Amino acid sequence: MQQPAHPADIRLQLFRHVYGLRALGMGLGGLPVAMVLLERHATWPAWAWIALACLAWPHIAYLLARRSARPDRAEMHNLLADSFLAGTCVSLMHFNLLPAVLLVVVVTADKLSTGIRGLLPRSLALTMAGIATAIPFTGLHVALHSSMAVVLACLPILVIHSLVVSAISYGLVRHVQRQNRWLRETAHTDPLTGLHTRGHWEQLVQVALAPAQRDGPATLLLVDLDEFKAINDTYGHTVGDDVLRTIGRIVNECVVPDSIAGRLGGDEIALVLPLDRAHALPIAERLRVEVEDMRLAVDPPVRCTVSIGVAELTPQIVSSRDWIAAADRTLYGAKHCGRNRVGGTDEDALTRATAV
Repeated sequence: MQQPAHPADIRLQLFRHVYGLRALGMGLGGLPVAMVLLERHATWPAWAWIALACLAWPHIAYLLARRSARPDRAEMHNLLADSFLAGTCVSLMHFNLLPAVLLVVVVTADKLSTGIRGLLPRSLALTMAGIATAIPFTGLHVALHSSMAVVLACLPILVIHSLVVSAISYGLVRHVQRQNRWLRETAHTDPLTGLHTRGHWEQLVQVALAPAQRDGPATLLLVDLDEFKAINDTYGHTVGDDVLRTIGRIVNECVVPDSIAGRLGGDEIALVLPLDRAHALPIAERLRVEVEDMRLAVDPPVRCTVSIGVAELTPQIVSSRDWIAAADRTLYGAKHCGRNRVGGTDEDALTRATAV
């Protein structure tokens, strides 16, 4: 899963995200304002101001932020300017009730959607400042009635802008969900091997060990890389990491449904299989053979082997710690007998297990 964008990058690119929404909102908001001016037989300075505020301003704001050394700060000023311009339009319309309320609500909702703290009260103050600034030029006239033509002119911004904002909000929710999922996977996955981290592995195993979940057999394979320190000392830790990464891939290829694979730490990997011991042994042997046959592209080639402890779940095992201890005893036997083998098996038992 792709790593989500850093919050600082999002802030710096805020003006790009706001540009389209500002152009749409200001453009559609200009329709009811223009209809009111048309009914009032407004003079050309009023029309010029509306053209500047509703048509030209979104593009000016974009250029100001884009060319600024601090685009995030410049966009903050642009957002406040939106509220100021909306306030001037309210005065130009002589406080025509429906479009005035709609315009103020839209610019206020846009400020809330940014999630910037403290922006809402400042934007409301700038809206009031815009109203007060325009009154000396327009006169303090109040005409609250909205004609049917004005009502119809309000519908585009009411419908289209609301749907667009809802679609953007939906996209943000999906982005947050993906981000949260990525964070959970990052917290629960070992970055080197791709297996569960020890803490998460133990949580999953503890759930599986609950009495209500013990509805079938289960066997723990405890995989330990033989002479891993020698590999690090001879080839370096980079090659050692490559070895662990490859073994993690092999373990993932050996799992069956409902298995639980995790890296316990260092070069030790634990794999819980929903199988009894007899059916788990062939998987353990396959894992051992594939690691033995593994070759990394270094000179001289790296040869790796693993020893594997095996412990089937019994009623006496009540925790992951008990289970690891049981598998560790057979792992010690495999190490004691020369390594590169599955602990607790002899050749005959292994042959019979492989044939199952």
